[in-house]
Amino acid sequence: MNAVIIIVAALILIFALGIRIVRPTHRGLIERLGKYNRFSNPGFHWIIPVIERMFQVNTTEQMVDAEPQEIITNDNLNARVDAQVYFKVKLDEDSVKSSQYNVNNYQWQIVNLARTTLRNIIGTLTLKSANSERGKINSELHKTLHEETQSWGIQIVRTELKEIDPPADVQETMNKVVKAENEKIAAIDYATATETKADGEKRSKIKEAEGVRQSSILHAEGEAEAIRLVNEAANKFFIGNAQLLRKLQALESALEKNTKIVVPTGSELVNIIGDMAGVVPLKS
Repeated sequence: MNAVIIIVAALILIFALGIRIVRPTHRGLIERLGKYNRFSNPGFHWIIPVIERMFQVNTTEQMVDAEPQEIITNDNLNARVDAQVYFKVKLDEDSVKSSQYNVNNYQWQIVNLARTTLRNIIGTLTLKSANSERGKINSELHKTLHEETQSWGIQIVRTELKEIDPPADVQETMNKVVKAENEKIAAIDYATATETKADGEKRSKIKEAEGVRQSSILHAEGEAEAIRLVNEAANKFFIGNAQLLRKLQALESALEKNTKIVVPTGSELVNIIGDMAGVVPLKS
């Protein structure tokens, strides 16, 4: 009885030791006595303890940093360059096997390959062109890594150039150039705005002067029209009354010299003056 219990317990222990669970983010490779035996998809699996081993491979997208390095550009400047590489192991069985059996530590290999590729690319560029052609550098880096990792079962998703920093003295000079350029643009904008304002004020004054001129013209035309109407009225009134006009002119001449003239009440001259002034003489 005791022997049976021991055997059952041993079988349960062996079974428990052989249980393996593969997550959806991984794929498994099972080796038997050091030789590849079978492929494991996500789910429950059982291996023979001691005799078999399972190696799980992460198939999600991963990122490695190429680590900052000093690279001499084509114009003999030391640029500090850093980049990131995003990749993942392909899901099929051959690719998972290749990532384990065709390359030793693919993450470390990708880092070193990226660093070497960056030195080759940036070494042919000037510092200015390297900063302005980041897209081109990323494209060439991605292309090279893709070609070199075909046999590793790896897919290079994308590459990102993090920084291309020049030496401190060069950076300071570049900052001064940028600052001077910005100040130049600001000065041009200010001058343009000032010129626009002056032009606006000039147009405003011209319009104001034009308005005053037009007003003066209209006022003069009004006075001329009034004089014309008075002349017409006078001409009509004195037609056939030349004698009265002569008396009135004599009176005007006398008044200019402050001469006192006594005009009898009810005389014709008083009636004419009253009619022109709109005044009716008072009756005694």
